[in-house]
Amino acid sequence: MNLRFAALIVGTALSGTGIAIGADTAADLMKETQRENLQKTVATCGTCHGVDGRSISPTFPNLAAQSAPYIELQLHAFKDQTRADPDAQAYMWGMASQLSDVLISDLAAYFSKQPAARNKGGDAALIALGSRIFTEGVPSRQVQACASCHGPHAEGLAVFPRLAGQHAPYLLKQLLVIQSVLRSAPVMHGVIKDLTREQMEAVAAYLESI
Repeated sequence: MNLRFAALIVGTALSGTGIAIGADTAADLMKETQRENLQKTVATCGTCHGVDGRSISPTFPNLAAQSAPYIELQLHAFKDQTRADPDAQAYMWGMASQLSDVLISDLAAYFSKQPAARNKGGDAALIALGSRIFTEGVPSRQVQACASCHGPHAEGLAVFPRLAGQHAPYLLKQLLVIQSVLRSAPVMHGVIKDLTREQMEAVAAYLESI
């Protein structure tokens, strides 16, 4: 509903009781309520995903600097239970069930604007292998380059998520559940179905390092 139209309705209803509230005042009150709801929900998200979306636990992904369209898409998938991998069911179905469409959009916008998490070092040889797979693919297995969808620096493109700086254990788990079709992601499954575990570990290590 348009906020100004809603404010007019509120103002009209209250004026009938002898309380006069202008449309602008009512709209401001609604915006303040929206901001408060966002702040409370961000604090709840921070329990697992860290302050401003920078997670300290490799179980939970960083949300900071993530693509807003991707966050919004995933929250809707959690809410309608179409993302059904085990972690989604255990953690996110319940959390997303009470989110309104407006709050989902607000959360996506908020986290997308936060500074990205710092990258981490790792095994140099593994990172080098991951870099090659990310930028060049694996031609011998007909695996296309990850960069073609996720961006040359893994910064994310629209509904294709940012992967740079993400926790390697989280990335590996997602690659495995997508490869095994525990998480439905047909495009990604088609790309990674022939990758070995070592290759997936290498890509995850590289992405965590950038």
